[in-house]
Amino acid sequence: MNYQPGLHIIAEISSSRQHLLEKSAVVRQLLNSQIEKYSLSKLGEVYHDFEPGGFTAVICLSESHISLHTWPEYERVNLDIYLSNYQRYNDDTARQLFDELVAFLRLALSPVNN
Repeated sequence: MNYQPGLHIIAEISSSRQHLLEKSAVVRQLLNSQIEKYSLSKLGEVYHDFEPGGFTAVICLSESHISLHTWPEYERVNLDIYLSNYQRYNDDTARQLFDELVAFLRLALSPVNN
């Protein structure tokens, strides 16, 4: 198999579910569950909740990274998922992870780059 770097998904998304964009705790649980479900290797993570609301989440993986940045006052989420294919093919996993996050947040997609 020829090496393919992996899939990088970057999206700017709208959400009317502001309560999910306020604090990172619920999304953190979901991401931890997905990381385990897809047998990804977490190297480190940073979650920061802003006042009065919104958060930044960055998870460093041996496969690369997942990051979310929320602006509940504007009903916006920036999402960045990159999974490399260095040790195994992860393109389908990146797509599934993205689709599950979108479904969980019930977001209307407004893709920026892909």
